[in-house]
Amino acid sequence: MIKLFIIGNEFVNDQRRFTGAEEMDNRDLQDYINRNKLDAKILYFDKPTVTVEDAVRQLKISKEHIIKSILLMDEKGQPTLVIVSGDRKVSLGKVSKVVGAGVRIAKAKEVKEVLGYEVGAVPPIGHKDKLRTLLDIDVLRYEKVVGGGGKTNALLEINPRDVLRLNDAELCDVSE
Repeated sequence: MIKLFIIGNEFVNDQRRFTGAEEMDNRDLQDYINRNKLDAKILYFDKPTVTVEDAVRQLKISKEHIIKSILLMDEKGQPTLVIVSGDRKVSLGKVSKVVGAGVRIAKAKEVKEVLGYEVGAVPPIGHKDKLRTLLDIDVLRYEKVVGGGGKTNALLEINPRDVLRLNDAELCDVSE
């Protein structure tokens, strides 16, 4: 079945397009998982899970199994999503070399505008628009990893190879 969405005078096949700071949440993420027939699941909690430490406490797993999806902006205002393991930090210097420009961590407002999700809930897949994505090589150490789940009280369990494939991500060393 093909889903058609009408946006203005435009038809879009099985894909939504957003403008401005369109808010997305775990329902949008679940729709994305279903459309792509992924072996992934959203885990829900009573308390917020916005940091790696929160996720470690909730799931009782090591930091290496957690992933962080961090939006960076370059000097020209171009966004790049960087995904690293929870035991690592994004290296702004390494990312700058890969993108060919200086970068900084995006502000909360920019994260919401570019990705559609709020800081602390950003999943590694299913963003409102496709964007350049860098996946740190360490993320592929495990069959399953856990990252943002679209809401601050949710996490997504997913195969990191699906993250790589669905984002058309560049696999590189961007952590320290």
